[in-house]
Amino acid sequence: MRIGFGVDFHQLVEGRDLWIGGIKIPHTKGALGHSDADVLLHAICDAMLGAACLGDIGVHFPDTSQDFKNIDSKILLKKSYDLITAEGYTVVNIDASLCLEAPKIKPYVAQMQATIAGILNLTVKDVSIKATTTEKMGFVGRAEGLVAYATILLKNI
Repeated sequence: MRIGFGVDFHQLVEGRDLWIGGIKIPHTKGALGHSDADVLLHAICDAMLGAACLGDIGVHFPDTSQDFKNIDSKILLKKSYDLITAEGYTVVNIDASLCLEAPKIKPYVAQMQATIAGILNLTVKDVSIKATTTEKMGFVGRAEGLVAYATILLKNI
């Protein structure tokens, strides 16, 4: 068994779509990034890769490569999963937290869980997604950005 922890931050800007957990969420702002900037999937990728001692998302999918420009982060999640399975691991469960002031993500959590579970061969009961605000403090509280944290448990196949 191996535990991994991932974190990701993205700025929120006008003129971009907001993707969280593989789901497009209606909002006035979207996350800025080289890919679709899905902060939750990026944190999960980092947690998986870290648990398997394979570095981080930037090592495998650098933002300097045109191959990953505007890429759907669900593809990055699948590629990260393929990397850990090649090392002899599979995912047991994920516990993730999002920090953002708006929009409320509760209506989308079940769809996010199903999307992530489908990619990682899990059940939705194996994918915990929670959300909180920062009570209007800091860059998250000012709606300048959002943060995701993910903890993952891997086991040998």
